[in-house]
Amino acid sequence: MPLSVSDTADHVYAHGLRNQWHPVVPSHFVARGGLRKVTALGENWLLFRKADGTLSMLADRCPHRGAPLSLGKHLGDRVACWYHGVEVDGSGTVTSVPGLPGCNLEGKTLVTSLPVREVGGAILAYFGDDEHPEPADLTLPEPLTDPAVSAFLCYAEWNVPWRYAMENLLDPMHGAFLHHESHTMYDGDTQAKFRIRETERGYFFEKTDQRGVNFDWVELCRTGVDWVDLSIPYPPSAGPGGPFGIVGMACPVDAERTGVFFWRYRRVDDWRRDTWRFLYKTLIEVRHWQVLEQDRVMLEAMPADADQHENLYQHDLGVVRLRRLYQGQAAQQSKAAPQS
Repeated sequence: MPLSVSDTADHVYAHGLRNQWHPVVPSHFVARGGLRKVTALGENWLLFRKADGTLSMLADRCPHRGAPLSLGKHLGDRVACWYHGVEVDGSGTVTSVPGLPGCNLEGKTLVTSLPVREVGGAILAYFGDDEHPEPADLTLPEPLTDPAVSAFLCYAEWNVPWRYAMENLLDPMHGAFLHHESHTMYDGDTQAKFRIRETERGYFFEKTDQRGVNFDWVELCRTGVDWVDLSIPYPPSAGPGGPFGIVGMACPVDAERTGVFFWRYRRVDDWRRDTWRFLYKTLIEVRHWQVLEQDRVMLEAMPADADQHENLYQHDLGVVRLRRLYQGQAAQQSKAAPQS
């Protein structure tokens, strides 16, 4: 939905940036022939999948009286509002008003419909504004599109502001402390110097004096959707394949909740691929959930204004860079909101 005059920079920063793609929920949340109510960027939406698998994302609001379409009936290629039966298709167009055939609502596109894409088992949607209604160019993360890479999607919802989840990913040093007992984080120095290295699609935040030991670097990638890539060396006990990688994204559900998406991946082929996938599901996955739980507990325990009472140091350069980037965009988008 378009920005409004009430959308100050603080509001945009709290609820999520516009004019880009965001992950919403895993694809399996919406079965064929199914409806699913979701919240993203502080607004209610309806995910609607036809029997052939085609997916649509509509504002969860009937154009007649504003009732939630998510309570309606799936009619194959359209949704009928439960309140008065008004039918809306996947493009947001009213196809029928059963109570008054020929009503002037019929044939009009009155419900906001968002562009959607599915990748790696997740649904992405484009959230624009009045000045940018057409979807931004989207380049998907390479590990999610490369057939030589095997990935598993992990999704969870945390009661934290979305910016805290993103900042956590741009803070490699927490791995040496918060995750010290992890089978992949136990080794390496607990002291480090960091640097920022700019790239065409974002920037690396990396240790200058350690590489290939644990959580030593992270890259923020801005390719129409914001995502991070990082790599952690794996011990031989974890089976065949290269380093263990993570692609991370965050969905601003609202100002206080975040959907976190983590794809755990390795570059493996032939029998090694099957071995890696078997080991992951039977042994490694539970350990990874333990690491994520440590992140969740820490972030949910932080007060909402934690970032207003800080004393930062050199290890926080990646976080500072991220904040300046996002706060600058929020300010620009709030200025572009229509004035009344």
